[in-house]
Amino acid sequence: MSDKHPLNFYNIVAHDPFDARHHGAVSMPVYQNSLFAFDDYADFERSVAKEQFVPVYSRGANPTVAFLESKLAALERGERARCFASGMAAISATLHALLRTGDHVICVDQAYGPTRQFLNEMSNRYGVEVSFVGGRSADEFAAALRPNTRLIYLESPTSIRFQLQDLRAVTELARRAGALTVADNSWASPYFQQPLAMGVDLVIHSLSKYVSGHSDCIGGAVIGRAELIGEIFEKGYMLLGGIMTPQTAALMTRGLRTLPLRMERHHRSGLAVAEYLDRHPRVVRVNHPGLASHPQHELAKRQLSGYGSLFSFETEADADTMKKWAGALNYFRIGVSWGGFESLVTVHALDGNGDGGSRSLIRLFVGMEDPDTLIEDMERAWKIVQG
Repeated sequence: MSDKHPLNFYNIVAHDPFDARHHGAVSMPVYQNSLFAFDDYADFERSVAKEQFVPVYSRGANPTVAFLESKLAALERGERARCFASGMAAISATLHALLRTGDHVICVDQAYGPTRQFLNEMSNRYGVEVSFVGGRSADEFAAALRPNTRLIYLESPTSIRFQLQDLRAVTELARRAGALTVADNSWASPYFQQPLAMGVDLVIHSLSKYVSGHSDCIGGAVIGRAELIGEIFEKGYMLLGGIMTPQTAALMTRGLRTLPLRMERHHRSGLAVAEYLDRHPRVVRVNHPGLASHPQHELAKRQLSGYGSLFSFETEADADTMKKWAGALNYFRIGVSWGGFESLVTVHALDGNGDGGSRSLIRLFVGMEDPDTLIEDMERAWKIVQG
């Protein structure tokens, strides 16, 4: 896994230069301030003119939040980052800032549901044209391009069926067309995938997932070129007000310190459980890009240096049966989201999707528990639903 990672990844998350302003504190202090005062009016005016960078009012810049932003930018190899109150706040502020009436957006059709809903709202209310494509081939994006295409929205892998887009091919296509590319990188984290290095203009994260790692706070971030982050600050961040609080930033920074250690554990445990399910007689398909059976496994090996532990599998059993299966599990909790220490399960019916009307899709997040214990737990649950 580690041969593709930047050599200083561990150093970035674990090491900070000595800072005499904070008396050598090894953790960044929480600047619990709504505003910051100035010695003289000239200094105040200079700071207001640079409010993106200088603490004036915490809706704009806060030292604790800025510290986290600097870490995230370094990990994604971006020039700047901006943190938000949630992943959806980062997505909506970015799209609000960059899109105008008459612009055209191409979005993968399996992107996060609220992302698609927000784009549909922009289409219905503000005249932004939106095309949804499967995205497994760059040709689908090429066919959807229009003269007014402003932005291509990517999510690789997606978080239900775990399909990938060829980031290098799509970003090259977008560059020739004069369009921006935005990629949700929450599934892989900066540790296993760095879309900016593959040509993507902006990367978005739900920090609530792997970066937090403890299921105790919500946040989001957008990372990329300085001029684009500046535009998002002026036209999305400041106006919509979805800011990250300093307390949340401190919790996120705490989680970030152990991100590579946890991701390596998630990689190994997730693959172990996925391989077990891939051999199971009651499983029709496992949607995990790290498996050789995944139709885009070769692309996954080129784009990813490792794998998150969120994936899904499909079975001929109906949703009611699999809800009983999920309820019989002791080590998987029933709940949304992912990226924390706990294993999670949700069940989705596949009726109406051309799958014969009876199949179901089960999404699993493999947490920090022992994978052998999780497999034993699933085996016991299979026996219960089989009677």
